[in-house]
Amino acid sequence: MDASVMVGRGTGGAAVFILIVFIVLLGARSSRAQKGDGCGHTVLGVGSGSLASLGYPLSYPSHSVCEWEISVNAGHTVLVHIADLDIDTNNCQVSYLRLYNGIGPGRTEIVKFCGEREWRDAVIESEGHQVTVQFMSGPHNNGRGLFLSYTSSQHTDLITCLEKGEHFSEAEFSKFCPAGCLTDFGEVSGTIPHGYKDSSPLCLAGIHAGVVSNTLGGQISVVSSKGIPHYESSLANNVTSVPGNLSPSLFTFKTSGCYGTLGLESGVVSDSQITASSEWEWGGHGKEPTVWGPTGARLKTPGRPWAAANSDTKEWIQVDLKKEKKITGIMTTGSTLPEYQFYISSYEVLFSHDGRQWKPYQEVESDKNKIFQGNTNYLHEVRNNFIPPIEARFIRICPFQWHQRIALKMELLGCQPHAARPRIFHPAPPPPRRKSTVPPLQERTTHTPNIRNTTMPPHSHDEVALVAVLVPVLVLVLTTPVLVMVCSWLWKNRKSPEVTYELPHWERTVWWKSMKQLLPSKLDGDDCVRYSSTARVDHQRPRVEPAEYAQPLVTGTMASLGQRSTFKPEEGDAPEYDAPIPPEHYHAYAEPLPASGTEYATPIMIDRANHLSGGTLPFRGRGLVARTDSSQSASSAYDTPKSTSDQASPTEGQLYQVPQNTHNAPCQKID
Repeated sequence: MDASVMVGRGTGGAAVFILIVFIVLLGARSSRAQKGDGCGHTVLGVGSGSLASLGYPLSYPSHSVCEWEISVNAGHTVLVHIADLDIDTNNCQVSYLRLYNGIGPGRTEIVKFCGEREWRDAVIESEGHQVTVQFMSGPHNNGRGLFLSYTSSQHTDLITCLEKGEHFSEAEFSKFCPAGCLTDFGEVSGTIPHGYKDSSPLCLAGIHAGVVSNTLGGQISVVSSKGIPHYESSLANNVTSVPGNLSPSLFTFKTSGCYGTLGLESGVVSDSQITASSEWEWGGHGKEPTVWGPTGARLKTPGRPWAAANSDTKEWIQVDLKKEKKITGIMTTGSTLPEYQFYISSYEVLFSHDGRQWKPYQEVESDKNKIFQGNTNYLHEVRNNFIPPIEARFIRICPFQWHQRIALKMELLGCQPHAARPRIFHPAPPPPRRKSTVPPLQERTTHTPNIRNTTMPPHSHDEVALVAVLVPVLVLVLTTPVLVMVCSWLWKNRKSPEVTYELPHWERTVWWKSMKQLLPSKLDGDDCVRYSSTARVDHQRPRVEPAEYAQPLVTGTMASLGQRSTFKPEEGDAPEYDAPIPPEHYHAYAEPLPASGTEYATPIMIDRANHLSGGTLPFRGRGLVARTDSSQSASSAYDTPKSTSDQASPTEGQLYQVPQNTHNAPCQKID
């Protein structure tokens, strides 16, 4: 496999590089067992498998190559049985089959075949537990190509997937079938238990009968007997048998006997033991509604089947067998009603010991839930076997695909376990059934799947371990640059401890609001301002000093905090006033707030005509009376906006009148 990769620099380049290495490693692990453009049907099981050239049994392609790397458990050797080899024998240099001991550069050749007849009936054994199979093709006119099977040295009675019943003359015999015999070619005629026509492949018939698994292979015990005039067709374990005519002999399989019915059809399983997620109610054409409940899900029983209220993958039907059983298979049909041709085309199987914790059925060496092929019509039975068997008390069927509506009749196959351990269970009560009256033929239809597991990568647990190591490393590398960038941004934008705050923002905080509740806000009147008589009047407007906060409290005197006061007394002792302030003097100003906008201090208004008007504000002095009167317009001074410049007096365009308090209640005098 060729690939061109461009890797960037820096942190991003390193992450991309690690990601590419991760993908390449997984790709190498998954594609390691099969290389080239001439590979066809391939199933490499844990202990056995089958493989074929591209296009088999039709003509194989010219100028192609395929290599398969085979491994069995350490301590055993590999047995290779060639089923068919049909290649052009004119040029042995470019068209051949070659087997090697080992894998990789250190491999050594075992044998080379160029299409002659010497390969027939030959079983090749390796020196170790690994073998490389190489198939090369040059230019040719015809030829089927290659088909072979392998297993470990434990099974010396290995046969291939092409062996048929007519190839063996013994009345009874036992053989080992490899994994991968569920092929697109080959036909089976017959059923279980009536038997299979002798022209049927043995191992494919074993899969149909449910005595071996396609992904694992297994041992079969065959009994030959006289043929019958007609062989029926049926669908079982993803194998569809075809009708067959008279044959001189047939064969059947000897089993453990654990394939009996478990009581749904016979009534041994009571109605209360069959529950479902929901049930459908439908009468149609004005008739009284009828319930399609779970009790109708008994195979070969006349009447309505179980049908779900909704058609989705959340529906299920389950059986409580009251005690643990060995469950080896299941048989299903659709509705069996011509006017309601509903059926489930695929499903999953879950099992439980207590009715609370459920496990999905999975095949050996697989971590994926097995999807069973269901019915292809509403009438005929379909059987699926559990290899290995399930030992449980509860069985639940979960529809995966269906036709028109979810509907089912079924029977379980199995027996009592030989060494059953007594258990006491307290199953959870079944949930209440949901009902639906949706008319038929309005639900979505899913297509019938063609479920054929033809490829099984070897040693999948090694890949899982590799993923478990590499994925955390990859996540760490990808997230580290992001964390570094976030920390840098937070460090650059951290708040400085020297940031100052304006009084309006301070006053909006929860802390300041809580402090205001603890301080007295009004004394004897509303919106009063108190100050000390130590305030000094200069001939010049005070300079604006940079203040971090306005100071509302007056030093040395108990003050009342009304509307935001910004007066600040002068420091130090000063003589008290003994005469009114001359007209050329301005009133005193408080220090301004920080420069965040135009703010004004409340001026002290001087009555130069000695008229008492509005509310009075007594000073601590002799003969001096100050007042605030918002009604004056011509004779009163005005506030000026705060300024950061050192101008001595406000300009003409900067005079603004500040409304004074309209309440006339005087504040209490403090001596």
